[in-house]
Amino acid sequence: MPNISRDEVAHLAELARLAVTDDELDMFAGQLDQILDAVAKVSEVAGADVPPTSHSVPLTNVFRDDVVTPGLTQAQALSGAPSAEEGRFRVPRILGEE
Repeated sequence: MPNISRDEVAHLAELARLAVTDDELDMFAGQLDQILDAVAKVSEVAGADVPPTSHSVPLTNVFRDDVVTPGLTQAQALSGAPSAEEGRFRVPRILGEE
């Protein structure tokens, strides 16, 4: 039976960069424990003779056929850009030099 601790929840929150309160740690620990229990129960039921599935009923492809249509030229695509350089969109640098 899974049992997730407050410390594990705090660690997961830190990895996900989530700010959680002490009350939320207790609440999330209980909720995650219930989720892990449910997954464990499903794992017990699933036998080797049951094939894995993604849906309960078979699905068919409902996509339309691809049809080639004309697109924008490079000049047309860049015409609405606030800034362009050497045939590309110019955007502000967001990362420093590495």
